Amino acid sequence: MESNSTLHPSSNFFLRQNAERLFTVFKWILFSLLSGLFIGLVGTAFYHCLNLVTDARNHFPWLIFLLPAGGVLIVFLYHIFRDENDKGTNLVLTAISSGERIPFRMAPLIFLSTLITHLFGGSAGREGAALQLGGSIGNFLGKLFRMDEKDQHIMIMCGMSAAFSAVFGTPMAAAVFSMEVVTVGIMHYSALVPCVLASLTARELAAFLGAAPEVFTVPAVPSLTLSTAALAALLAALCAVVSVLFCTLLHQTEHAYRHFIKNPYLRAFIGGCLVLLLTLLTGSRLYNGSGTSAIPDFFAGSGRPEAFILKMFFTALTIGAGFKGGEIVPSFFVGASFGCLFANLADCPPGICAAVGMTSVFCGVTNCPITSLLISFELFGYEGMPYYLIAVAFSYMLSGYAGLYRGQKIAYSKFKTNYINRQTK
Repeated sequence: MESNSTLHPSSNFFLRQNAERLFTVFKWILFSLLSGLFIGLVGTAFYHCLNLVTDARNHFPWLIFLLPAGGVLIVFLYHIFRDENDKGTNLVLTAISSGERIPFRMAPLIFLSTLITHLFGGSAGREGAALQLGGSIGNFLGKLFRMDEKDQHIMIMCGMSAAFSAVFGTPMAAAVFSMEVVTVGIMHYSALVPCVLASLTARELAAFLGAAPEVFTVPAVPSLTLSTAALAALLAALCAVVSVLFCTLLHQTEHAYRHFIKNPYLRAFIGGCLVLLLTLLTGSRLYNGSGTSAIPDFFAGSGRPEAFILKMFFTALTIGAGFKGGEIVPSFFVGASFGCLFANLADCPPGICAAVGMTSVFCGVTNCPITSLLISFELFGYEGMPYYLIAVAFSYMLSGYAGLYRGQKIAYSKFKTNYINRQTK
């Protein structure tokens, strides 16, 4: 008679399956914590260096006149590292979806070139650089530990989340963004635990080392009524149009630069001269750098009406010419300034309009509604939640298939339950 101690084959299978799951959990706990610590440290250093060069630019206004030379220096750095055809954040996104190779040299290059851009007054953000930093280092760690291709993709997403969280201080949005941005309509949930742990670890380390999160106060959030909901929906719809215009301007400006100015050194020099000329014509340094210091003014209702248009042109002229940085923080500036303009025209509270504007434009340019909702909570608090929810819904639907990143794919239609699998425009 067979012993009762003998396990049934199904029991063996069940034990093996659970053992494999436990091993996977512990593996990703270890590697995500490692990624969060290492990339969080790099991201924090990047954060503090950006603050230093921004302070230097503010103390020495004459540095703006060196912007054309700074552009030439950036092109030279990419040339000596043999990375003239740099695809930036697009390369990181395509590496996750198609396995394209990310060179480790991307990390020091984007670090230095973004600092140069900000030091001399180029109009750019920092999150694009953070995504490239994190993606490059995450990919390097995946190769270092001899992971297979699928696990390397998760490490890239881990790195993106960790760097975004360290630099901007929004761990919820950072954890989700790297899973949501690659293929719109499909979330890479296999990376959920690694991205969450890496994001939180990097944020805690950054906070310990003095990196302050971005927070904007929204005074006097009005109660949600039919009329205020309608105004929020209208503002979100208008911001969707603004986001499409912003993306189109960025892509078309880059195309025009490359079409009319073949030499990358000359392209960067002329681009720097154009940004310098525009700075002198406006008589304001408001549009140089990331522009985050101006956003509180928009929440108070004191922004200039043309600010959102000028910031779009400053950023397009900077990024299109070959300067490095990102477009997400400029999109915050654009959204907040347009929301402020809407508030002044419609006689609405400027704080909530600026917050809705920021959320809407961010959602429109990234095509990431869940990230947009989470980042609104982390930037503005939960009191205005219904307005941010309305903003995300209408902006996502009405912004069409425009986007900051050519490497991003739209898997499902925004209007029907159809699988379309197309690139953003």
